[in-house]
Amino acid sequence: MAQRLRARQALGRSEGLNRLFDYLAERAAEGARPKEFEVAAAVFGRTSAFDGSQDASVRVAVHRLRRKLDDFYAGPGRDEPVRLTIPKGEYRMVAEPRPELEIAAVAVARPWRTYAIAALAVLALLNLAAWALFWTTHGTERTVARAQGAAPWRQILQSEPPTLLVLGDYYIFGEIDEPAGVDRLIRQYSINSAADLDDWLMDNPKAMGRYRDLDLYYLPVGAAFALRSIVPVIARDSAHGQNLHVVMASDLTPEMLKRNNIIYLGYLSGLGVLRDPVFAGSRFSVGETYDELQDNVSHRHFVSQGGGPSQGDVNRRDYGYVAAFKGPAGNRIVVIAGARDTGLQEAADAMANPDALKALAKGAAGADNFEALYEAEGIGRSSLGGKLIVAAPRSAVDPWTSQRNLSFPQG
Repeated sequence: MAQRLRARQALGRSEGLNRLFDYLAERAAEGARPKEFEVAAAVFGRTSAFDGSQDASVRVAVHRLRRKLDDFYAGPGRDEPVRLTIPKGEYRMVAEPRPELEIAAVAVARPWRTYAIAALAVLALLNLAAWALFWTTHGTERTVARAQGAAPWRQILQSEPPTLLVLGDYYIFGEIDEPAGVDRLIRQYSINSAADLDDWLMDNPKAMGRYRDLDLYYLPVGAAFALRSIVPVIARDSAHGQNLHVVMASDLTPEMLKRNNIIYLGYLSGLGVLRDPVFAGSRFSVGETYDELQDNVSHRHFVSQGGGPSQGDVNRRDYGYVAAFKGPAGNRIVVIAGARDTGLQEAADAMANPDALKALAKGAAGADNFEALYEAEGIGRSSLGGKLIVAAPRSAVDPWTSQRNLSFPQG
């Protein structure tokens, strides 16, 4: 039964959701009733300091898995005689007969039917345990191999240049106001380096002594989840893994852009020197902020809800953007970005999922240079699923020839 559920892709492409399913299946086969902190540690890598009252990740994930199972048995699995369910308020999976199917079939029922359903319930638990073990050891490798064989990863893994994994980071500086007892960190979107801070202080001499370069940068939380999805795909074999290097977007130079394949992970606002080339060949443009994208073909506006104040467990909409195109020297550029964390996670999950990559290639008509937009629903920083909104070839315009701010070394 679990195998059929997997084959029908009832759980979608989320690795976290599949890990949760496997864990609950194993514990169900053992007859255990896991606690919330046990799920947090085993599935999400939380420490003993986990506090369920402050961290809703387990509840969100279980709610999402319960909904996926409900959708499956209301649709493709409507004829399944035994149903997998997670009782409300608990963190255990149970297999139970579906009485509505028994009632529908009562006119043709035979004495053996009751025993068959009971036997199926027992077999379901055994099947869950066996399939969970198999999927843990084999499923991930097969998924990664299929993703590696699809665009854009096939082109990168089979090419000669080394690969740079570029993380979208942000510069922060210190504010020190001794008379007021203030000591804090500042993020200012117009100040993205120590040089920018020096220039600003030259124009604002009264602020000198109050604002200081601390040589500090930060990464969005969503980048960590995106790395978890993407790194196994781009560094699966040891030979290519030795060709993989990591650099911050703030340190990316035109020479690096020319001599390496580039994979960017981060917010749209953190693209740095990649920003102009990305949007030069795109059907999208940035709106009033990087939380808004405008589709210049359909004239639709996509505004992320991820940047506003917290509203508890209210669902929020976010957007993820991906693009693949040629670099200035025939190398490959892949951008995996989000307006905020949820969109970034959705884009990364899609780019690591072979079925999502297949759908993307179909929408882009098989073009090597393409782009796509994903819509994601989430609570806080946790994604509850998403969908592909746009997939299309990129413009034939060379995004590198008109970049006045970039000069590429010769040779």
